[in-house]
Amino acid sequence: KRSPLKPPPTPLTPPPQPRNPNQTPQRHTMASAYDREDGLAPPQPHGGGPADAYDPNYVPDSVKTFVVHLYRHIRDKNVYEIHQMYEGGFQRLSDRLFRDTPWPSAEAVAPYCDGDHVFLLLYRELWYRHAYARLSPLTASHRSESWNNYCDLFSVVLHGVVNMQLPNQWLWDMVDEFVYQFQSFCQYRAKLKNKTEDELQQLKQFDKAWNVYGVLNYLQALVEKSMIAQILEREKEGLESFTATDGYDYQGGSNVLKVLGYYSMIGLLRIHCLLGDYHTGLKCLAPINLNQQGVYTIVIGSHISTIYHYGFANLMMRRYVDATKEFNKILLYIIKYKQYHQKSPQYDQILKKNEQMYALLAICLSLCPQNKLIDENVSTQLKEKYNDKMTKMQRFDDEAYAAYDELFSYACPKFITPSPPVLDQPLTNYNQDAYRLQLKLFLYEVKQQQLLSGIRSYLKLYSAITITKLAQYMEMDEATLRSV
Repeated sequence: KRSPLKPPPTPLTPPPQPRNPNQTPQRHTMASAYDREDGLAPPQPHGGGPADAYDPNYVPDSVKTFVVHLYRHIRDKNVYEIHQMYEGGFQRLSDRLFRDTPWPSAEAVAPYCDGDHVFLLLYRELWYRHAYARLSPLTASHRSESWNNYCDLFSVVLHGVVNMQLPNQWLWDMVDEFVYQFQSFCQYRAKLKNKTEDELQQLKQFDKAWNVYGVLNYLQALVEKSMIAQILEREKEGLESFTATDGYDYQGGSNVLKVLGYYSMIGLLRIHCLLGDYHTGLKCLAPINLNQQGVYTIVIGSHISTIYHYGFANLMMRRYVDATKEFNKILLYIIKYKQYHQKSPQYDQILKKNEQMYALLAICLSLCPQNKLIDENVSTQLKEKYNDKMTKMQRFDDEAYAAYDELFSYACPKFITPSPPVLDQPLTNYNQDAYRLQLKLFLYEVKQQQLLSGIRSYLKLYSAITITKLAQYMEMDEATLRSV
Protein backbone atom coordinates (compact mmCIF):
# COMPACT_ATOMS: atom_id res chain seq x y z
CA LYS A 1 0.00 0.00 0.00
CA ARG A 2 1.41 3.37 -0.98
CA SER A 3 1.81 5.73 1.95
CA PRO A 4 0.11 9.11 1.47
CA LEU A 5 3.12 10.83 3.01
CA LYS A 6 4.96 10.48 -0.30
CA PRO A 7 3.81 11.76 -3.65
CA PRO A 8 3.35 9.12 -6.33
CA PRO A 9 5.01 7.31 -7.92
CA THR A 10 7.58 7.09 -5.09
CA PRO A 11 6.07 5.38 -2.03
CA LEU A 12 6.28 7.61 1.05
CA THR A 13 7.20 4.92 3.49
CA PRO A 14 9.97 2.54 2.48
CA PRO A 15 9.79 -0.98 3.85
CA PRO A 16 11.55 -1.41 7.19
CA GLN A 17 15.25 -2.11 6.78
CA PRO A 18 16.94 -4.91 8.70
CA ARG A 19 18.68 -3.51 11.76
CA ASN A 20 22.45 -3.41 11.69
CA PRO A 21 23.65 -5.15 14.87
CA ASN A 22 26.70 -2.89 14.98
CA GLN A 23 24.60 0.23 14.98
CA THR A 24 22.07 1.34 17.48
CA PRO A 25 19.33 3.78 16.51
CA GLN A 26 17.47 6.10 18.80
CA ARG A 27 14.24 7.63 20.06
CA HIS A 28 12.96 11.01 21.14
CA THR A 29 10.28 12.69 23.22
CA MET A 30 8.17 15.75 22.78
CA ALA A 31 9.28 17.60 25.87
CA SER A 32 12.61 18.95 24.73
CA ALA A 33 15.57 17.26 26.36
CA TYR A 34 17.53 20.51 26.49
CA ASP A 35 19.84 19.62 29.32
CA ARG A 36 17.59 17.31 31.35
CA GLU A 37 20.83 15.78 32.51
CA ASP A 38 20.05 15.40 36.18
CA GLY A 39 17.44 12.70 35.68
CA LEU A 40 13.84 12.21 34.65
CA ALA A 41 11.36 14.94 35.40
CA PRO A 42 8.98 14.03 38.25
CA PRO A 43 5.28 13.53 37.61
CA GLN A 44 3.13 16.65 37.69
CA PRO A 45 1.16 17.04 40.92
CA HIS A 46 -2.11 17.85 39.17
CA GLY A 47 -3.96 17.19 35.93
CA GLY A 48 -4.45 13.97 34.03
CA GLY A 49 -5.93 10.78 35.38
CA PRO A 50 -4.37 8.27 37.73
CA ALA A 51 -1.77 6.02 36.20
CA ASP A 52 -3.72 2.84 37.00
CA ALA A 53 -6.69 4.18 34.97
CA TYR A 54 -4.60 4.60 31.83
CA ASP A 55 -6.02 2.82 28.79
CA PRO A 56 -3.50 2.82 25.92
CA ASN A 57 -6.28 2.09 23.42
CA TYR A 58 -8.52 5.02 24.37
CA VAL A 59 -8.07 7.99 22.03
CA PRO A 60 -9.84 11.24 23.04
CA ASP A 61 -11.45 13.21 20.26
CA SER A 62 -8.94 16.05 20.64
CA VAL A 63 -6.10 13.56 20.10
CA LYS A 64 -7.82 12.14 17.02
CA THR A 65 -8.05 15.66 15.60
CA PHE A 66 -4.43 16.36 16.50
CA VAL A 67 -3.18 13.21 14.76
CA VAL A 68 -5.31 13.75 11.65
CA HIS A 69 -4.11 17.34 11.23
CA LEU A 70 -0.46 16.64 12.03
CA TYR A 71 -0.45 13.78 9.55
CA ARG A 72 -2.01 15.96 6.87
CA HIS A 73 0.47 18.80 7.42
CA ILE A 74 3.43 16.44 7.27
CA ARG A 75 2.07 14.93 4.10
CA ASP A 76 1.62 18.42 2.62
CA LYS A 77 5.07 19.58 3.85
CA ASN A 78 3.46 22.51 5.66
CA VAL A 79 6.39 23.28 7.95
CA TYR A 80 4.75 26.28 9.62
CA GLU A 81 1.67 24.32 10.71
CA ILE A 82 3.79 21.34 11.77
CA HIS A 83 5.85 23.64 13.96
CA GLN A 84 2.74 25.18 15.52
CA MET A 85 1.33 21.76 16.38
CA TYR A 86 4.68 20.46 17.60
CA GLU A 87 5.55 23.42 19.82
CA GLY A 88 2.02 24.40 20.86
CA GLY A 89 -0.65 21.76 20.27
CA PHE A 90 1.26 18.81 21.69
CA GLN A 91 2.22 20.70 24.83
CA ARG A 92 -1.30 21.96 25.44
CA LEU A 93 -2.81 18.51 25.04
CA SER A 94 -0.13 17.04 27.30
CA ASP A 95 -0.87 19.61 30.00
CA ARG A 96 -4.61 19.15 29.74
CA LEU A 97 -5.00 15.39 29.27
CA PHE A 98 -1.71 13.61 29.95
CA ARG A 99 0.09 15.36 32.80
CA ASP A 100 0.96 12.11 34.56
CA THR A 101 -0.08 9.47 32.05
CA PRO A 102 1.25 8.45 28.63
CA TRP A 103 -0.38 9.41 25.37
CA PRO A 104 -2.47 6.76 23.58
CA SER A 105 -0.44 3.99 22.00
CA ALA A 106 0.72 4.22 18.39
CA GLU A 107 -1.48 1.24 17.54
CA ALA A 108 -4.53 3.11 18.84
CA VAL A 109 -3.93 6.20 16.68
CA ALA A 110 -2.89 4.25 13.58
CA PRO A 111 -6.42 4.39 12.01
CA TYR A 112 -6.23 8.22 12.00
CA CYS A 113 -3.04 8.35 9.91
CA ASP A 114 -3.80 5.51 7.49
CA GLY A 115 -1.38 3.33 9.46
CA ASP A 116 1.55 5.19 7.88
CA HIS A 117 4.80 3.61 9.03
CA VAL A 118 6.93 6.77 9.07
CA PHE A 119 4.29 8.86 10.81
CA LEU A 120 3.88 6.25 13.53
CA LEU A 121 7.63 6.23 14.13
CA LEU A 122 7.46 10.01 14.58
CA TYR A 123 4.46 9.64 16.88
CA ARG A 124 6.28 7.09 19.02
CA GLU A 125 9.24 9.46 19.17
CA LEU A 126 6.92 12.04 20.74
CA TRP A 127 5.29 9.37 22.92
CA TYR A 128 8.58 8.28 24.50
CA ARG A 129 9.86 11.83 24.92
CA HIS A 130 6.66 12.68 26.78
CA ALA A 131 7.10 9.56 28.93
CA TYR A 132 10.66 10.53 29.84
CA ALA A 133 9.57 14.06 30.73
CA ARG A 134 6.33 13.41 32.60
CA LEU A 135 6.33 9.93 34.11
CA SER A 136 8.13 8.46 37.09
CA PRO A 137 11.57 6.93 36.35
CA LEU A 138 11.22 4.45 33.52
CA THR A 139 12.21 0.81 33.61
CA ALA A 140 14.96 -0.73 31.51
CA SER A 141 12.22 -2.25 29.37
CA HIS A 142 10.73 1.17 28.50
CA ARG A 143 14.18 2.56 27.81
CA SER A 144 14.96 -0.34 25.53
CA GLU A 145 11.70 0.16 23.62
CA SER A 146 12.55 3.80 23.11
CA TRP A 147 15.97 2.77 21.83
CA ASN A 148 14.41 0.36 19.35
CA ASN A 149 12.10 3.06 18.05
CA TYR A 150 15.05 5.36 17.40
CA CYS A 151 16.75 2.49 15.59
CA ASP A 152 13.75 2.07 13.32
CA LEU A 153 13.33 5.80 12.73
CA PHE A 154 16.97 6.47 11.90
CA SER A 155 17.12 3.35 9.73
CA VAL A 156 14.29 4.75 7.62
CA VAL A 157 16.11 8.08 7.31
CA LEU A 158 19.42 6.40 6.44
CA HIS A 159 18.22 3.61 4.17
CA GLY A 160 14.90 4.85 2.81
CA VAL A 161 13.63 7.80 0.81
CA VAL A 162 11.88 10.13 3.26
CA ASN A 163 10.12 12.89 1.38
CA MET A 164 9.24 15.18 4.30
CA GLN A 165 10.08 18.64 5.58
CA LEU A 166 10.14 18.89 9.38
CA PRO A 167 10.81 21.98 11.51
CA ASN A 168 14.40 22.47 12.63
CA GLN A 169 13.18 22.58 16.22
CA TRP A 170 11.81 19.03 15.98
CA LEU A 171 14.92 17.70 14.24
CA TRP A 172 17.20 19.30 16.84
CA ASP A 173 15.04 17.88 19.64
CA MET A 174 15.38 14.41 18.12
CA VAL A 175 19.17 14.51 18.31
CA ASP A 176 19.16 16.26 21.68
CA GLU A 177 16.73 13.75 23.17
CA PHE A 178 18.62 10.83 21.67
CA VAL A 179 21.81 11.90 23.45
CA TYR A 180 19.90 12.67 26.64
CA GLN A 181 18.26 9.24 26.75
CA PHE A 182 21.64 7.58 26.18
CA GLN A 183 23.11 9.61 29.02
CA SER A 184 20.10 8.89 31.24
CA PHE A 185 20.36 5.15 30.60
CA CYS A 186 24.09 5.13 31.47
CA GLN A 187 23.32 6.91 34.75
CA TYR A 188 20.37 4.59 35.49
CA ARG A 189 22.44 1.48 34.75
CA ALA A 190 25.29 2.63 37.02
CA LYS A 191 23.05 3.11 40.09
CA LEU A 192 22.93 -0.48 41.31
CA LYS A 193 22.79 -0.14 45.07
CA ASN A 194 19.00 0.01 45.47
CA LYS A 195 17.97 -1.93 42.37
CA THR A 196 15.44 -4.74 42.85
CA GLU A 197 16.02 -8.23 41.50
CA ASP A 198 13.51 -7.56 38.72
CA GLU A 199 15.35 -4.38 37.69
CA LEU A 200 18.66 -6.25 37.60
CA GLN A 201 17.11 -8.94 35.44
CA GLN A 202 15.85 -6.32 33.02
CA LEU A 203 19.31 -4.79 32.80
CA LYS A 204 20.70 -8.20 31.86
CA GLN A 205 17.87 -8.81 29.39
CA PHE A 206 18.26 -5.43 27.62
CA ASP A 207 22.04 -5.21 27.79
CA LYS A 208 22.27 -4.30 24.08
CA ALA A 209 20.14 -1.18 24.43
CA TRP A 210 21.89 2.21 24.28
CA ASN A 211 25.26 0.68 23.52
CA VAL A 212 27.81 3.49 23.19
CA TYR A 213 29.13 2.18 19.86
CA GLY A 214 25.61 2.00 18.47
CA VAL A 215 24.82 5.55 19.56
CA LEU A 216 28.02 6.91 18.05
CA ASN A 217 27.54 4.84 14.89
CA TYR A 218 24.07 6.21 14.25
CA LEU A 219 25.09 9.83 14.70
CA GLN A 220 28.19 9.33 12.55
CA ALA A 221 26.13 7.54 9.90
CA LEU A 222 23.74 10.51 9.74
CA VAL A 223 26.69 12.88 9.31
CA GLU A 224 28.24 10.79 6.55
CA LYS A 225 25.05 9.86 4.68
CA SER A 226 23.86 13.47 4.66
CA MET A 227 27.26 14.61 3.31
CA ILE A 228 26.77 17.69 5.46
CA ALA A 229 30.51 18.35 5.84
CA GLN A 230 30.88 18.49 2.05
CA ILE A 231 27.77 20.67 1.75
CA LEU A 232 29.18 23.18 4.24
CA GLU A 233 32.51 23.15 2.42
CA ARG A 234 30.86 23.83 -0.96
CA GLU A 235 28.82 26.57 0.67
CA LYS A 236 32.05 28.52 1.27
CA GLU A 237 32.53 28.59 -2.50
CA GLY A 238 28.97 29.73 -3.14
CA LEU A 239 27.89 26.36 -4.56
CA GLU A 240 25.33 25.57 -1.81
CA SER A 241 22.74 27.59 0.08
CA PHE A 242 22.19 25.35 3.12
CA THR A 243 22.61 28.12 5.70
CA ALA A 244 20.80 30.74 3.61
CA THR A 245 17.68 28.55 3.49
CA ASP A 246 18.01 27.49 7.18
CA GLY A 247 18.50 23.93 5.97
CA TYR A 248 15.11 23.71 4.24
CA ASP A 249 14.70 22.44 0.69
CA TYR A 250 12.56 24.79 -1.40
CA GLN A 251 12.84 22.62 -4.50
CA GLY A 252 10.33 20.05 -3.26
CA GLY A 253 12.85 17.76 -1.56
CA SER A 254 13.39 16.86 2.09
CA ASN A 255 15.43 18.58 4.78
CA VAL A 256 15.32 15.67 7.24
CA LEU A 257 18.57 13.85 6.45
CA LYS A 258 20.68 16.98 5.92
CA VAL A 259 19.53 18.75 9.07
CA LEU A 260 19.73 15.59 11.19
CA GLY A 261 23.28 15.15 9.89
CA TYR A 262 24.08 18.75 10.79
CA TYR A 263 22.72 18.47 14.33
CA SER A 264 24.38 15.07 14.74
CA MET A 265 27.77 16.81 14.65
CA ILE A 266 26.66 18.77 17.73
CA GLY A 267 25.34 15.56 19.28
CA LEU A 268 28.73 13.90 18.76
CA LEU A 269 30.46 16.85 20.45
CA ARG A 270 28.16 16.47 23.44
CA ILE A 271 28.68 12.71 23.74
CA HIS A 272 32.46 13.00 23.54
CA CYS A 273 32.34 15.67 26.25
CA LEU A 274 30.32 13.28 28.43
CA LEU A 275 32.99 10.64 27.80
CA GLY A 276 35.88 13.05 28.48
CA ASP A 277 37.27 12.87 24.92
CA TYR A 278 37.41 16.60 24.21
CA HIS A 279 39.77 16.49 21.25
CA THR A 280 37.50 14.14 19.29
CA GLY A 281 34.45 16.19 20.24
CA LEU A 282 35.93 19.39 18.83
CA LYS A 283 37.05 17.51 15.71
CA CYS A 284 33.44 16.37 15.12
CA LEU A 285 32.26 20.00 15.25
CA ALA A 286 35.01 21.32 12.96
CA PRO A 287 32.86 21.62 9.77
CA ILE A 288 30.62 24.20 11.54
CA ASN A 289 32.05 27.73 11.54
CA LEU A 290 31.20 29.25 14.91
CA ASN A 291 32.43 32.68 13.82
CA GLN A 292 29.30 33.27 11.75
CA GLN A 293 25.59 32.60 11.88
CA GLY A 294 24.55 29.07 10.99
CA VAL A 295 21.72 26.59 11.27
CA TYR A 296 22.88 25.85 14.81
CA THR A 297 21.87 29.40 15.85
CA ILE A 298 18.28 29.10 14.59
CA VAL A 299 17.12 26.96 17.52
CA ILE A 300 18.00 28.46 20.91
CA GLY A 301 18.60 25.03 22.47
CA SER A 302 20.99 24.08 19.70
CA HIS A 303 22.84 27.40 19.94
CA ILE A 304 23.37 27.19 23.70
CA SER A 305 24.25 23.48 23.73
CA THR A 306 26.81 23.97 20.96
CA ILE A 307 28.64 26.83 22.67
CA TYR A 308 28.40 25.29 26.15
CA HIS A 309 30.04 22.01 25.10
CA TYR A 310 32.49 23.74 22.73
CA GLY A 311 33.57 26.10 25.51
CA PHE A 312 33.82 23.33 28.10
CA ALA A 313 35.92 21.15 25.78
CA ASN A 314 38.30 24.06 25.14
CA LEU A 315 38.54 24.77 28.88
CA MET A 316 39.52 21.16 29.58
CA MET A 317 42.12 21.35 26.80
CA ARG A 318 43.57 24.56 28.35
CA ARG A 319 42.45 26.70 25.42
CA TYR A 320 41.10 29.32 27.79
CA VAL A 321 41.06 32.21 25.30
CA ASP A 322 38.91 30.28 22.79
CA ALA A 323 36.51 29.25 25.56
CA THR A 324 36.32 32.81 26.92
CA LYS A 325 35.50 34.30 23.50
CA GLU A 326 32.61 31.92 22.86
CA PHE A 327 31.19 32.12 26.39
CA ASN A 328 31.22 35.91 26.14
CA LYS A 329 29.33 35.87 22.82
CA ILE A 330 26.61 33.46 23.92
CA LEU A 331 26.12 35.12 27.32
CA LEU A 332 25.74 38.50 25.62
CA TYR A 333 23.22 36.91 23.23
CA ILE A 334 21.21 35.54 26.16
CA ILE A 335 21.22 38.94 27.89
CA LYS A 336 19.74 40.53 24.76
CA TYR A 337 17.24 37.89 23.71
CA LYS A 338 16.19 35.76 26.68
CA GLN A 339 13.09 37.92 27.14
CA TYR A 340 11.72 36.55 23.88
CA HIS A 341 11.85 32.97 25.19
CA GLN A 342 10.05 33.46 28.51
CA LYS A 343 7.01 31.48 27.35
CA SER A 344 9.13 28.70 25.86
CA PRO A 345 9.10 25.31 27.65
CA GLN A 346 12.89 25.53 27.42
CA TYR A 347 13.14 28.82 29.32
CA ASP A 348 14.15 27.29 32.66
CA GLN A 349 16.86 25.27 30.96
CA ILE A 350 18.12 28.37 29.15
CA LEU A 351 18.52 30.10 32.51
CA LYS A 352 20.27 27.06 34.01
CA LYS A 353 22.78 26.82 31.18
CA ASN A 354 23.26 30.59 31.41
CA GLU A 355 24.28 30.26 35.06
CA GLN A 356 26.58 27.33 34.32
CA MET A 357 28.38 29.24 31.57
CA TYR A 358 28.98 32.19 33.89
CA ALA A 359 30.63 29.74 36.30
CA LEU A 360 32.79 28.34 33.49
CA LEU A 361 33.70 31.85 32.38
CA ALA A 362 34.76 32.67 35.95
CA ILE A 363 37.07 29.64 35.87
CA CYS A 364 38.55 30.63 32.50
CA LEU A 365 39.27 34.19 33.59
CA SER A 366 40.79 33.04 36.88
CA LEU A 367 43.17 30.68 35.09
CA CYS A 368 43.88 33.01 32.16
CA PRO A 369 42.83 36.65 32.73
CA GLN A 370 41.49 38.10 29.47
CA ASN A 371 39.28 40.95 30.64
CA LYS A 372 39.63 42.79 27.33
CA LEU A 373 37.68 39.97 25.66
CA ILE A 374 34.62 40.42 27.88
CA ASP A 375 31.71 42.70 27.04
CA GLU A 376 30.85 45.25 29.72
CA ASN A 377 27.36 43.82 30.28
CA VAL A 378 28.73 40.28 30.67
CA SER A 379 31.48 41.56 32.98
CA THR A 380 28.92 43.28 35.20
CA GLN A 381 26.82 40.12 35.49
CA LEU A 382 29.92 38.03 36.17
CA LYS A 383 31.07 40.30 39.00
CA GLU A 384 27.63 40.21 40.60
CA LYS A 385 27.62 36.43 40.59
CA TYR A 386 31.21 35.35 41.20
CA ASN A 387 33.41 38.31 42.16
CA ASP A 388 34.18 36.89 45.63
CA LYS A 389 34.98 33.44 44.29
CA MET A 390 37.19 34.82 41.52
CA THR A 391 39.15 36.78 44.13
CA LYS A 392 39.66 33.57 46.12
CA MET A 393 40.68 31.61 43.04
CA GLN A 394 43.54 34.01 42.36
CA ARG A 395 45.27 32.99 45.62
CA PHE A 396 45.75 29.26 44.89
CA ASP A 397 45.32 28.17 48.51
CA ASP A 398 42.86 25.69 50.02
CA GLU A 399 39.98 28.16 49.71
CA ALA A 400 40.85 28.68 46.07
CA TYR A 401 40.82 24.95 45.30
CA ALA A 402 37.48 24.64 47.11
CA ALA A 403 36.08 27.44 44.92
CA TYR A 404 37.37 25.77 41.74
CA ASP A 405 35.87 22.46 42.91
CA GLU A 406 32.49 24.08 43.62
CA LEU A 407 32.22 25.93 40.31
CA PHE A 408 33.41 22.97 38.24
CA SER A 409 30.99 20.58 39.96
CA TYR A 410 28.10 22.96 39.36
CA ALA A 411 28.87 23.79 35.74
CA CYS A 412 30.33 20.60 34.23
CA PRO A 413 28.30 18.12 32.12
CA LYS A 414 26.95 15.00 33.84
CA PHE A 415 29.75 12.67 32.80
CA ILE A 416 29.01 9.01 32.07
CA THR A 417 30.75 5.67 32.12
CA PRO A 418 29.69 3.98 28.87
CA SER A 419 30.61 0.41 29.79
CA PRO A 420 27.98 -1.59 31.70
CA PRO A 421 28.81 -2.41 35.33
CA VAL A 422 29.30 -5.95 36.61
CA LEU A 423 25.99 -7.11 38.05
CA ASP A 424 27.46 -9.10 40.92
CA GLN A 425 27.22 -8.76 44.68
CA PRO A 426 27.92 -6.55 46.51
CA LEU A 427 26.13 -3.96 44.36
CA THR A 428 27.39 -0.37 44.51
CA ASN A 429 26.76 2.85 42.59
CA TYR A 430 29.17 3.76 39.79
CA ASN A 431 27.36 6.81 38.42
CA GLN A 432 29.79 9.33 40.00
CA ASP A 433 33.03 7.63 38.94
CA ALA A 434 33.44 9.51 35.65
CA TYR A 435 32.69 12.85 37.33
CA ARG A 436 35.27 12.23 40.08
CA LEU A 437 37.91 11.38 37.48
CA GLN A 438 37.28 14.56 35.46
CA LEU A 439 37.26 16.67 38.63
CA LYS A 440 40.58 15.15 39.71
CA LEU A 441 42.15 15.92 36.32
CA PHE A 442 40.81 19.47 36.39
CA LEU A 443 42.09 20.23 39.91
CA TYR A 444 45.48 18.78 38.98
CA GLU A 445 45.62 21.25 36.09
CA VAL A 446 44.63 24.08 38.45
CA LYS A 447 47.58 23.23 40.73
CA GLN A 448 49.88 23.35 37.72
CA GLN A 449 48.72 26.92 37.16
CA GLN A 450 49.82 28.05 40.64
CA LEU A 451 53.39 28.81 39.55
CA LEU A 452 52.14 30.66 36.48
CA SER A 453 49.98 32.84 38.71
CA GLY A 454 53.04 33.96 40.66
CA ILE A 455 55.00 34.67 37.49
CA ARG A 456 52.02 36.61 36.10
CA SER A 457 51.93 38.79 39.24
CA TYR A 458 55.62 39.62 38.98
CA LEU A 459 55.36 40.41 35.28
CA LYS A 460 52.43 42.70 35.95
CA LEU A 461 54.41 44.46 38.69
CA TYR A 462 57.62 44.91 36.68
CA SER A 463 55.75 46.13 33.60
CA ALA A 464 54.13 48.93 35.62
CA ILE A 465 56.70 50.01 38.22
CA THR A 466 59.22 52.78 37.44
CA ILE A 467 62.99 52.35 37.78
CA THR A 468 63.05 55.05 40.46
CA LYS A 469 60.42 53.25 42.55
CA LEU A 470 62.12 49.89 42.13
CA ALA A 471 65.50 51.37 43.17
CA GLN A 472 63.93 52.74 46.34
CA TYR A 473 62.46 49.31 47.21
CA MET A 474 65.84 47.65 46.63
CA GLU A 475 67.66 50.41 48.56
CA MET A 476 70.12 51.32 45.79
CA ASP A 477 70.55 54.14 43.33
CA GLU A 478 69.23 53.97 39.78
CA ALA A 479 72.66 53.68 38.15
CA THR A 480 73.56 50.67 40.27
CA LEU A 481 70.16 49.06 39.60
CA ARG A 482 70.60 49.48 35.84
CA SER A 483 74.00 47.83 35.97
CA VAL A 484 72.83 44.83 38.01
